[in-house]
Amino acid sequence: MSNNGLLVPLVLGLAALGGYLLGSVPFGLVLTRLAGLGDIRAIGSGNIGATNVLRTGHKGLALATLLLDGGKGAIAAGLAYWLAGQPTMLVAAFFAVLGHNFPVWLGFKGGKGVATTFGTLVAVSWPVGLACCGTWIVTAALFRFSSLSALVALALSPGFALYFAGPDTAMVAAGLAVLGFYRHKANIIRLIRGEEPRIGGKKKAAD
Repeated sequence: MSNNGLLVPLVLGLAALGGYLLGSVPFGLVLTRLAGLGDIRAIGSGNIGATNVLRTGHKGLALATLLLDGGKGAIAAGLAYWLAGQPTMLVAAFFAVLGHNFPVWLGFKGGKGVATTFGTLVAVSWPVGLACCGTWIVTAALFRFSSLSALVALALSPGFALYFAGPDTAMVAAGLAVLGFYRHKANIIRLIRGEEPRIGGKKKAAD
């Protein structure tokens, strides 16, 4: 096998590892502990994402978690693109979300990856990322369900990606959508049963 034949899988493997490790940084857990709020996994839904951080009553921490969770995905994708181009960027983007959802540091029990997914999509193709964010906002404004908003945005993301960025990005978006739906399976059941809490509601549930 030629050196180039060995180099390509090595670079992609490093992109996957780097994306995973960056994505696995649990900012929600770190920020709430630094703020003296204890372990976010013992609060509300037990999730490490921004929605559960918001249940602590600290909107600033929730916003910081949202931005950092999205930012780590964007940085993973952007850095991979800068170092080795688009195929590497797409690999790093996918594994950053995988790292957030299944972080090795927390026994592979992480968040649901919505903010990190949107962050990676903004970095991969900003029109796709903005379309997903806009879909989330409109759906949330209409129906007041955070989970439903995420699911609708994730479901539409492959179409946005195919239109704005092409089939390779659409395939990654589809993979991230499947991963996101899997992580929201409990929310989907509650939505069907009419038991999912609305945004601003007091009932505790997984974000």
